[in-house]
Amino acid sequence: MKNFAVFLLLAFLVSSCHKKTVPTKTEVKVTRTPLVVIDGLGRVITSKANLPTDEGIKADYTQLERSFTPEQKANLMARHKMIPPRVLYVPKEYTKTSLKGDYCVYKKKFWYWKKSDGLFYLDEVYYK
Repeated sequence: MKNFAVFLLLAFLVSSCHKKTVPTKTEVKVTRTPLVVIDGLGRVITSKANLPTDEGIKADYTQLERSFTPEQKANLMARHKMIPPRVLYVPKEYTKTSLKGDYCVYKKKFWYWKKSDGLFYLDEVYYK
């Protein structure tokens, strides 16, 4: 009986020692994501009513509603195989800052720069 108790104690100690404990990861849930405001064809995708009001966005949609020229579209398709959006709304969680200003990278390919109205515009290098 004594041997059986010692065996159970050793079995318990061995079984409790081999389990790995993994620390829990704290995940930050971002409720907002980047929104396409004007697509590459000049169409309004996200209206002013759907943009957050706390960011101070002063977009003039009459100025924004322009598509790329046919030459610019051909240039984008030849170089990048797609026509990216012209204007984005990007929450602060996704923006980065450099000496030139605030920017974000869309689909790991296209750089967008923040202008004074609070929206991000495609860098002209891609289509000129």
